[in-house]
Amino acid sequence: MEELNRNEQELQNQATINSLYTSLAAGDTKLVSGLLATDLEWWFHGPQHCHHMMKMLTGEAKPNEFKFEPRCVTTIDDHTVIVEGYEGANVYWVHVWVLKDGLITRFREYFNTWLTVKKLRVRLDERAIGWVGKDNWYTVWRSQPRDLFRRSLPGLMLAI
Repeated sequence: MEELNRNEQELQNQATINSLYTSLAAGDTKLVSGLLATDLEWWFHGPQHCHHMMKMLTGEAKPNEFKFEPRCVTTIDDHTVIVEGYEGANVYWVHVWVLKDGLITRFREYFNTWLTVKKLRVRLDERAIGWVGKDNWYTVWRSQPRDLFRRSLPGLMLAI
């Protein structure tokens, strides 16, 4: 029963994120603001002139200034959704969204950055084991930019 609820939550979170991108493309700022927590935690990695999502979410940019067209939407667990996209040969982005009770509470944006997401294993007492030995963590997601072999991207690891 718990596994079924988790799968339902993952599908609901994925639908929320898909709705966000659809609403952004349509310029529906009212629906977008209804999907975001008022105290949204935000983190960005990439060139400073590439804060496109921040401008879109705050209303500074018009919907047609930059088109976020997701190529891959993946749920990692019952609260994390990763979205990947690219526009031409020079633009690659990854968005990591964290949701709680149907609202987006945390957002990580990686622009022209290779991302690897690793999950830490925990002890029975719920304390993180840490980075001692490769048996304590495992990769749950990895960037797949289509032009990776033709250019170099800085790489980051996100631990969840």
